[in-house]
Amino acid sequence: MFRTAWRTYSTGPIHHPRARWGTLKTITAALGLSAVAATLGAIYPPPPVAILFPRAAPGPPADPLSPESVAYAEELEAKLQSLPYLQKERQRSDAQEWYETRPYQQFPEERRVNNLTAGALRGPGKLALFPLIRVRRDESESLVFLHLGRGLCGHDGIIHGGLLATLLDETLARTAITNLPEKVGVTAQLSLNYRAPTMADQFVVIKTRLGEIKGRKVHVSGTVEALDGTVLVEATAMFVQPRYAKLLHNAQLRKAMGEPPSDEPVLLADGQDLNPHHKHR
Repeated sequence: MFRTAWRTYSTGPIHHPRARWGTLKTITAALGLSAVAATLGAIYPPPPVAILFPRAAPGPPADPLSPESVAYAEELEAKLQSLPYLQKERQRSDAQEWYETRPYQQFPEERRVNNLTAGALRGPGKLALFPLIRVRRDESESLVFLHLGRGLCGHDGIIHGGLLATLLDETLARTAITNLPEKVGVTAQLSLNYRAPTMADQFVVIKTRLGEIKGRKVHVSGTVEALDGTVLVEATAMFVQPRYAKLLHNAQLRKAMGEPPSDEPVLLADGQDLNPHHKHR
């Protein structure tokens, strides 16, 4: 009698230790990269995500004169003074042709409390600092450095377009008014083109430039720009000197706009033409 020996052969997959270890390393690396990407995305969200889902932030402090608020403003002022953009402007070859001023810094308290940008919008989380303006001495152009806080938003995280219009109106007005015969003017036309969202909690630069002067009318243009040069808003405007200008011609207006340094012979109120290169007609 013959006996038949049967041998069982396995037909299942063969598991090699190296292949299993390689799969484990791939999964671990993928999880690690996902964690890093999530962390970076939370800290530096891409623009569309930052716009749609801004990070939560506390509102402006109730007391702008509290020790915490004062400390915040002092820290922000130090950052402003150390901005590379500002330092570069101060070191230009033609730096002597420019002067610096801080509008509203000498504004009387009784006038400040009823002023929009100097009063209601002033404080940490809003307009925490007085504007720092570098002005060409012939009053033909200016650079306005501002910090825009989180409390100035329309959509959370994005500065309200109406607030940007207000800031452009005031900065363009300064360039226009200093070139009017009586140094008093009102807004007649203001046209804006919003080019990109203006994110909150950042320094911006408003650039203004003098255009055409026709008697009691002055045309000016300007832009709101991020520190990297991105144009956020473009604007053109016309300001008109009212016929009752002499009734409004007072020192308070000069203090609000910011005057040239006191050692300068040119004053905004003495009727002297600050821009002799332009002819008043």
